[in-house]
Amino acid sequence: MSPTRRAATLVALVAVASVLLPVPLAVLAVVAVLTATLADAMSVRGRLGVDRSAPPVVSRGVTSPLTISVVGSPAGTVAVRQPVPAAMSLTPDESDGGLAASLMPTRRGRYRLEPPVLRRTGPLGLGRWDRKVEVDAIDFAVFPNLVAARRIVARVRKGRFGNAGRQARGPLGLGTEFELIREYAPDDDIRQVNWRATARAGRPMSNQYRVEQDRDVIVLLDMGRLMSAPVGDRSRLDVAVDAMTALGLVADELGDRFGVIAFDDTIQRRVAPRRNGGAAAVRACFDVQARSVDSDFSTAFNAVGGAKRALVMVLTDLLDASAAASLVAAVPTLARRHALVVASVRDPDITAITKREPAHPFAVYEASVAASVLAARDQAAAQLRATGATTVDGTPDGLSVACVEAYLSLKARARL
Repeated sequence: MSPTRRAATLVALVAVASVLLPVPLAVLAVVAVLTATLADAMSVRGRLGVDRSAPPVVSRGVTSPLTISVVGSPAGTVAVRQPVPAAMSLTPDESDGGLAASLMPTRRGRYRLEPPVLRRTGPLGLGRWDRKVEVDAIDFAVFPNLVAARRIVARVRKGRFGNAGRQARGPLGLGTEFELIREYAPDDDIRQVNWRATARAGRPMSNQYRVEQDRDVIVLLDMGRLMSAPVGDRSRLDVAVDAMTALGLVADELGDRFGVIAFDDTIQRRVAPRRNGGAAAVRACFDVQARSVDSDFSTAFNAVGGAKRALVMVLTDLLDASAAASLVAAVPTLARRHALVVASVRDPDITAITKREPAHPFAVYEASVAASVLAARDQAAAQLRATGATTVDGTPDGLSVACVEAYLSLKARARL
C-alpha cells in the first residue's frame, strides 16, 4: 500500500494551513487525511484476475499484439503494466483499465513474459496498491523474420524471381525434364528452341523444361565469433538465420529437400535434408547464438558428406583473406562434389563511408580505412571463386533475396 500524489498534496496543504490553525485542529486534519487514505486503500486491497493473450511464436523485427483485460468491475481505477525482457519493446507498456499493446522483439530466442502488475487506486484517489497478478508466466519463442521470408516465397510462387518461379504444374526453367512445346518468347534461352517444331509450325517454337524437384539443399550456418559482429540493428548471425529461413521455405515450396548444419568449432545443430526441411530447420535453429570461438569449416564440410550432389550454401562472414584462410582451404573438399555457394552480409554503413564527400581531414582517413575493408572482402571472395565456389553478398535486408536468387539460378541451369 502507498499514498498517491493527491494524498501527499493534502498533507502538504494541511501543514501550510497549520500556521494559521490551532495545533489541535491541524493535528486532527492530518489524522483525517491519513485515515481517509488508509480507508481508500483498504477498499481496493482485494486481488484481481486478468485475461492475457499473446502469441506463442513471434518474429524478430515484426510487431505482434499483446492484450490484457481485467476480470470483473473493480472499484476505483486500475492501471495495468506489463514488464518485458530487455530484448524486446512494448508500446504502450502501461494503460488504465486494460492493455492493448504491440510487442516488438529485437533478438531471436526463447523468452518468458512475467505476470503483469496492477496498480489499484481507491475511489477517493488517496491510497493505492501495486501487486503482481497471480497468473502463469507465458513462455514464447522469437523466430527469425518469417514475414519477410514468406513474402519471398510468395514472389517465387507467382513467378517473380525470373524463370524459376512456380506455375500451375510446377517450377519451370532450364531444367532437364521435358514439359511441353510452346511458342518462342523473347527472353527464352537459345538452347530452348525446337528447330523441328519451328520448321513444322512456320514460327519459332521452344521446348519448356521442368526444373527437377527433390534436390538436396544444405545450409552451413556459421556461429563463430565473427558472426556476433553488429550490422545495423542486428548481428551478422541474425541476418544469416533470416537468409537460411527464406531459403528453406522456398526449397519447401519448390519440393526440394532442405537441411542445415549449424557450427562453430563443433557441430551445434543439425537437420538432415528432408521434404519440408525448411520449417524443421527454422524450429531447430531459431535460437542459435554466436560463440567466442573460431569456426572450424573442415568439420562442417566433412559433416555434409554423401555422394548425392547438393547445393551447399555457407552463410558466414568474409572479413578478409586471412580470416577466410581456413574456409578457402576447406572449399575444394566440397566444390568437387557439390554446387558450393558462400554468402555473406555487406555492411551498408562501410559502403556509404567510401561514397561520402569528405567534410574534414579525418573523413579522408575514415574513407581510406573503409575502402581497405571492402578491398579485403573482395580479395577473400576472389580466393573462394578461384577454388570453385560461387560467392554471394547482400545488405542486411537484401541477403535473403540474394541467396534465393542464387539457389533458383542454379536450379534453372540444372547445376543441382
